[in-house]
Amino acid sequence: MSTSNGDLRSGSVATHESAVGKGDRAGGRASAGSVDQLLHGPIVPTLVRLALPTVVVLLMMTVLSIAEIYFVSSLGTDAIAGASLVLPVLMLMTMMSNGGIGGGVSSAIARARGARRQEDAESLAYHALIIAIAIGAVFSAAVVAFGPALYRMLGGRGEALRQALLYSNILFGTAVLSWVLTLLQAALRGAGNVRVPAAVILSSVLVCLLLSPALILGWLGLPRLGIAGAGLAQVLCNAGAVVFVILYMRSASTNLRLRRHRLRWEHFRAILGVGALSAIGTVQANLAVIALTGAAGAFGVAAIAGYGIASRLESLMIPVLFGFGTAAITM
Repeated sequence: MSTSNGDLRSGSVATHESAVGKGDRAGGRASAGSVDQLLHGPIVPTLVRLALPTVVVLLMMTVLSIAEIYFVSSLGTDAIAGASLVLPVLMLMTMMSNGGIGGGVSSAIARARGARRQEDAESLAYHALIIAIAIGAVFSAAVVAFGPALYRMLGGRGEALRQALLYSNILFGTAVLSWVLTLLQAALRGAGNVRVPAAVILSSVLVCLLLSPALILGWLGLPRLGIAGAGLAQVLCNAGAVVFVILYMRSASTNLRLRRHRLRWEHFRAILGVGALSAIGTVQANLAVIALTGAAGAFGVAAIAGYGIASRLESLMIPVLFGFGTAAITM
C-alpha cells in the first residue's frame, strides 16, 4: 500500500526523504538531524544513548518495589504474603504493557517516523491511547472479578487473602492509568524521545519512595493505611505522571503531538501485529511465575512471603533487558 493509505512498512523512502523539519510544525517537531542520527548514526553509541536513561530509571523502579516490600514487612507475614500473591499478576500487566503491547507501539511509531510520516506517527500515538484505555478496562474487570479465586488457588487464606484483595483491588481497579502511562511513554520512545519518559518515571519513583511509607505507616500525620497505602501511593503517582505526559504531548515542545485522529484499523493492526505476539511471550513467562507462587503456597503463608521477596530481587535483571530491547526496537 502507498503512504496515502497508511502503509506502515519502513520502506526505502526512509533514507531518501528531505529534511523532516520541512513538514513539521515550527518548534513542535524533531529536526531532520535527530531522525537521521537514528537512521544512519553509529549503532552501538546510539543504542547506549537510547538505552541508558531507561535502564537507570527502571532500576530505580525496582528499588522502589524492594523498598515497598520492606515497609510492608513491618505489617507482618500476612501482609508480605498478600503483596506476594498480587505480584505475579502485577508483573504480568507490567510486562504485557511495557515489553508486549508497548513494544508494538514503539515499533509502529519508529517505522512511521523513519519513513518521514509524522502524521501517521501521531495517529498511531492516538491509537495507542485508545488501546491502553480498552485493555486497562479489561484488566480491571478481570482481576477484580476473578482475583479472589486466583489468590485462593495460589494458596491465599485468611488474613493473607484479605490483604491481597485489599492491595489488588486498589492497584487493578485503576489499571487504565497504568496502561495509558506505559503506552504513551512507549510512543515517545518510539519517536526517539527517551529523556521525557525517563524523567517522568524517575520523578514518580522519588515521590513514591516518600509517599508509600508515609501512607503505609502513617508518617507525616497521614492515616496509617497499611498495605492499602502501598497501592494508593502507586495510583497517585501514576495519575500525576499521566497528567504530565498528556500535557507534554499536547504542547509545542514535543516531537510527537497527541491529538484526536480518525480511527483506522490498519493502525491498530500495526501496533497489535507486533505487540500482541510479543505479549504472548510475556504471558508465558509470567504463567511460570504464577505456577511457582502456587507451588510455594502449598507450604503455607510464610513460604509465599519468602518467594515474593525473592521474586522482587530477581526483577533487578529486567531493567537492563528492557532498556536495551526498547532501544533496539526504536532503531
